[in-house]
Amino acid sequence: MGTAPDAGQLMAILLQLLNAKRTIEIGVFTGYSLLLTALNLPEDGKIIAIDVDRAAYEMGLPVIKKAGVEHKIDFIESEALQALDEIVQKPDTEGSFDFAFVDADKVNFWNYHERLMKLVKVGGLAVYDNTLWRGTVAVPEDAVRQKLKEGRKLTMEFNDLLAKDARVQICHASIGDGMTICRRIS
Repeated sequence: MGTAPDAGQLMAILLQLLNAKRTIEIGVFTGYSLLLTALNLPEDGKIIAIDVDRAAYEMGLPVIKKAGVEHKIDFIESEALQALDEIVQKPDTEGSFDFAFVDADKVNFWNYHERLMKLVKVGGLAVYDNTLWRGTVAVPEDAVRQKLKEGRKLTMEFNDLLAKDARVQICHASIGDGMTICRRIS
């Protein structure tokens, strides 16, 4: 699944408003949101892109190359938690990212959030995709198909944790499959 076009347009505006220069993306898939981010960064902007599937990333790589933005991307083929833990340990990474986008395994969203709160600067944004989980978070559990119930539960737990997180100001955008925008305030 890729980022919805309307969600991509919102991301582009957010990147421009922030004057983002250094970003991180967890869950790249074929690179639509990655391309969109690269196109909205300055020439010397950088993206750390983390995904376990290099083949999917390489499927979209010709378009990224054609757009002339490949030099902005540092692709890391890895489990995201492992890669994030390594990045957090590097000197000068704390608070060094303007923007983060997460569209990966939902079971680890909170784990990603905890690490991103170390990496994203105060005033920066962490954006989470699929926070409506196909609309299931807004309907009674007994109306949800069985195969969506676990994802619904995880998404609702994550949304609840974000709502209680005093480090961020949140806004939920009901576009695509839902995007939660977290502005780090402390």
